[in-house]
Order: sequence, then C-alpha cells, then structure tokens
Amino acid sequence: MKITTYPGKPFPLGATWDGEGVNFTLYSENATGVEICLFNTAEDEVESERIPLTECTDLTWHIYIPGLKPGQLYGFRVDGPYEPENGHRFNPNKLLVDPYAKAIAGTVNWDDSLFGYELGNPDEDLSFSKTDNAAFVPKSVVIDHNFDWENDKSPKIEYYNTVIYEAHVKGFTKLHPEIPEEIRGTYAGIAHPVTINYLKDLGISSIELMPVHHFLSDRHLADKGLTNYWGYNTIGFFAPDARYASGGVLGEQVNEFKNMVKELHKAGIEVILDVVYNHTGEGSQLGPTLSFRGIDNVSYYRLTEDKRFYMDYTGTGNTLNANLPNVLRLMMDSLRYWIIDMHVDGFRFDLAATLARELHEVNRLSAFFDIIHQDPTISQVKLIAEPWDLGEGGYQVGKFPSGWAEWNGKYRDSIRDYWSGTESMLAEFADRITGSSDLYKSYRRPSASINFITAHDGFTLNDLVSYNEKHNEANGEDNNDGESHNRSWNCGVEGPTDDELINKLRARQKRNFLTTLFLSQGVPMMVAGDEMSRTQQGNNNSYCQDNEISWINWESMDKDLHEFTRKLIQLRKEHAAFSRKNWFKGESVKGDVADIAWFLPDGSEMTEDNWSHDFAKSIAVFLNGLGLHTVNAEGNKVVDDSFYIIFNAHDQPLKYKLPKSEYAQDWDLLIDTCKNTANEVIGQYKAEDTIQVSGRSVVLLQHQLIHNGGTKHQ
Repeated sequence: MKITTYPGKPFPLGATWDGEGVNFTLYSENATGVEICLFNTAEDEVESERIPLTECTDLTWHIYIPGLKPGQLYGFRVDGPYEPENGHRFNPNKLLVDPYAKAIAGTVNWDDSLFGYELGNPDEDLSFSKTDNAAFVPKSVVIDHNFDWENDKSPKIEYYNTVIYEAHVKGFTKLHPEIPEEIRGTYAGIAHPVTINYLKDLGISSIELMPVHHFLSDRHLADKGLTNYWGYNTIGFFAPDARYASGGVLGEQVNEFKNMVKELHKAGIEVILDVVYNHTGEGSQLGPTLSFRGIDNVSYYRLTEDKRFYMDYTGTGNTLNANLPNVLRLMMDSLRYWIIDMHVDGFRFDLAATLARELHEVNRLSAFFDIIHQDPTISQVKLIAEPWDLGEGGYQVGKFPSGWAEWNGKYRDSIRDYWSGTESMLAEFADRITGSSDLYKSYRRPSASINFITAHDGFTLNDLVSYNEKHNEANGEDNNDGESHNRSWNCGVEGPTDDELINKLRARQKRNFLTTLFLSQGVPMMVAGDEMSRTQQGNNNSYCQDNEISWINWESMDKDLHEFTRKLIQLRKEHAAFSRKNWFKGESVKGDVADIAWFLPDGSEMTEDNWSHDFAKSIAVFLNGLGLHTVNAEGNKVVDDSFYIIFNAHDQPLKYKLPKSEYAQDWDLLIDTCKNTANEVIGQYKAEDTIQVSGRSVVLLQHQLIHNGGTKHQ
C-alpha cells in the first residue's frame, strides 16, 4: 500500500502520535541520510516499509506519516561515512533503536549481524558488515501518552523523613506465594496490594528500583546461559524495560509502569529510579551497533585522541559525552519525561562522577549539574548520586553540589569496620552516625548523606555476617569478579552452620547493623530482603544471576529479624531526634547540657584526649531532645525525648555508668540487641545507675521529655 508522508516537524524528538498520525524525528549531526522502517510485528525479519527522511532542520531529521497509530513498530537506518579511525561508524545495513523510543518491543536476540563490522575479520572493527540485522534487534514502539492518573500526586516526602528500600522489580516479587503467578516479577507485581501493604507495614517511604530503563544483556553472558540481571546496561533511556511487563510489549509496559507508580503513590510511597546515564549497552569499539553508535558515534560518546577508541570511566567500554549539547538534551529530556509523564519522584545516578567530568577531571560545576540546577522540574525531585566512577580522581564522596544527596560509601565502610572488629577510628564512627558533618556540613544538611551498610552490589546483610570471602563461582569468572575486600566477618565459620552460638552471634550482629543504621543521622537505605535475612550464598556480585540466588525467598523469611526491623523503623519515624533537619552545634541548650555529648563507661564526658585513642571499640552518645534547632511547618519549635545510645563492639560485656541527673533523672531501656526486641520498654534505670552492656551489642535508652505537650514530630 502507498504511504503518504509529510515533512513533519523537528520537535519533539522521537515518535509522537497526535491522534491522526505520527511525527518521527532523529538527531544526527554527521549523517548523510536517514530512513524510517515500519514493521507489522515484533518478529518481522524485514520491514514492511522503508521511507527516506528528506527534511533536516538544525541537524534533526524529521517526517510525518498520517494514519499510523499507537503500537506501530519502527526503527531507523542511518547512512554516512564508515571511518572508525575518525570516529564515524554509520552502517545503513543496521536497524537502529530510536534513542527517544518510549517503548521497545522485546530484547536483543544475539547474532553476528548486530555488529557494524565483520566478526572474525582480522581488521576487527575497521572492517564493514553488509549483513542486515533487522531480524535480531528489538523494534521501537509508538505509544499513546494518555493515561488516567486519577489526580495522582507525588507524596513529596522530605529527605529527613525518608526511609529508602532498594529493590529489583523482578527479584522482589518473583517468588512471592501470595501474588498471582502471572504477574510475579513485574511492574504489576510491585503494584499488587500484597506488595504495597508489606512496604507500608515495614515503614518504607521510598522504593528505589534498580534500573528499569530498557537495557541490553551482554552477549558473553548469553553464551554462558547467564543474563544482565541488574540492568546497568541501558539502550533506551525513555522506555520501561519490557521484561518486567505482564500485559504486553506494544506500549502496554508503559501503562503498567504508570499504574505501579499510581498505586504506590496512593499508599504514600515514593518511586525513585536507579538510572544509568554514564554509558550505554553498546560497549567498546568491538561492541554491537544498536542505536547511538550507528546514529552518530562522535555526537554521543567520549572518544580518545585516537577516535577509534572510547574513553571508559565506567568499566563497560564506553562513556556518554555529557559535555555535548545533544547528549545533555537527551539526558534532561529523559529525566523530565520520567518525572512529568511517568510521575516518578527522584533518581539515583549510577557512577555519577562520570557525568561531572569536564575532559578528564571531575568538576562539580560541570554543565550537567548547571542544567539540572536551573531546570524547574528536575531540580525539585530527589537527586541522589553514586559519587564515584572508575577513572582517576573518581571518588567524589562529599563533593557533589547543593541539592544533591549521596550514597555515603564512607558510612558503609566505617560501620562495617566497627562491627566486624577491625581496628577503626572511633572519631570517624562518631562522624558517620551523626550525619558525616566532615563531608557535608559546609553547604548541605545531614540528609545529604544516604546511609547504607549493604546495597545490590556486594554482600547482603546476612552474608556480611556469614562469609569472610566472596563465593562468585556461579558467575563463570573463576571467582575473580566482585570486590575482594568486603569488610565482613563470618563470626567464626564460613557460610551456613548448625552451631547455635555462632547463629546467635550472627543474629545479634544483624541487629547491631540495622540499629546503627536507623539511629544514625542522615537518610537510611536498606536493600530489599535484608530485613528477613536474605542470602545470596556468599555471592557478592550477582549482576548476572536471574534466579534464586538473587530473588527474595519469601517462604524462608526470618520473622524475628523482620519484626525487629519494623519496630526500629517505627521508632525512627516517631522521633525527630534520629532524623534531624539541622546539624548538631555542640552548644548548651538548657543549663550545661549540650545538644549532643559523648561518654566513657565511667559516666564522664569524653575529652579531646579520649578521641585520640583511635581504636577504642565502645562509645556512648547523648542526644538532647531539646536541642533539635528546628521548627515544624507551622513554625513551632520541634522538641523530642532525649536518648542515650551505647555501642559496644568489644567481644566482652562492659559496665556503663549512666550520666548525671542534669542529663536525665530516669531512663527507659528500649533496645538491647542482645535481646530480640525493639521500641518497647524492657528495663528502667535512674541517673548514674550502672548498666551492663553485652559484648557486640547496642543499647538504647529513652528519657521522656514529651508527654502531653510540645511538638514532637517534624
């Protein structure tokens, strides 16, 4: 049938359905020709129509085709010079994914034709492939943007009230027995009432989803029967990955994702996306030609002085060039799309230091941050950086601009060292549990610190106390992958054991870690399943394990730890003393009592000389409920109860004398991690009483200042 075409418009980029037809646009600075290819089904090996785009405005190629509808499958072919030595890798034999595709049908089916050069040719990528790849590359999909949001609004939870739960869309629900089997492991599974009720009951305010942008699973993994489970290999920055859709891949995945967000918002839970704008799934010069490389290689990637090769700050083979206007526009358009059209509430930026690089240096005032700061939409959501990359000078913890929070890797390392018995600096431990003022105080607040002990990358909490060494044999790399320095301690035996004493110690250590996390200033983040003792059998790099190693086994839930964690989170949310808006000042609030004070076991306050003993393993801290230095939304002063926390990492018990009466006349014991209880009175003490603190344990005591008056909550 004859296709009618019109010139169309250069914006917006991508495919836009207006109710009567579709406008297609593609940015390519160096292309000599562009064709739009239409397909009838996702399985088609040959396009039904191949139409040249004759209009090009400001380096953007465009065409309008009336009569096309949502669900239409398409791809681009782009012609131009094939000169790898000059950075150009155009090859019109390759069907390309639209960088602005809002949906992508299916996944890559690996074949030699997906490469722009001839595999096996001695000239490698300098050779040219004449083989067509249309049968093996996923097709882009035209979507209908309309969706009934039912007046959906973001919960807009303040950072200081935030509890983040890092989860994988598939792994979180894949084995859940109470969720219908047909939607397990999907966006619909996350949206199911069972899932949402679990998150609400646990006390989660924000779910941080591991990458959902449509991603590529590497060929070398496919050859081993493995897959890129984590998804840090993006090929579509606007498209929710079709693998997590239960209801279809011709745009249905978009509505399923939107419905998931809507249902979470109804429950007051934010959605944060883990996003990967630092690189794409096309890899090094020896990788496939799937999208950006074939559209205009030099206009998307950072190339070395020899333009055949790529700068690689990410360990994946390439780095997107955030210094180029069109790449910045792609990133910002993508972020705005996920906020405005998909209603997400924030982003965690993978290897964010890469985005800050001007040439080879990391510059916190780079164009990427400048644009975000001035953008009225992006600047108003949660922005969380993974503040490092693999390049020189890439460890940038504490150096991101105002408005950004950061995964605090120094918090993770310090807390792990303290509880594993490593000789670690007590002064640093004190800094970390009080918000890391040494990193953030100059121009940010305590909530700039995203505190975490475990994340997707590394041991789970259970494995942190059960293994000294990584056990990644299932990954097929002879256990050479993954971090070798885990700061873990197996409590005496490697892996599972029937030794009751060791299992009790491991249970206590898990409670110690969680108690420290949720009583620390800053924003707590936990990885899904840690509250129920999820194990990966010692695998600390499960990126390729889309199976029971990575999935949460709900039927083996550690119910005691789950209940302990739930009460811990409840305690934190009830008391502003653990989630301060502002920094401690170390100044007297009432009489001679400061907003914070540190104590020795004999009940005396620590001196400067005491802090110089770096490797002490026990410390107590007083948090003054009258010293929060903040007001609530109505302008009323926020006050809370006072708390006394004793941390004892010694393997032997210690006797602690409680402070004098000017700090508090009486104390209620709320937590003793030697016991499996939290947020309930299990003992009462008076000023200057002595309390025995068991080896490797945390004790929390509360002095009630707030009874019937005052403003307790922020």
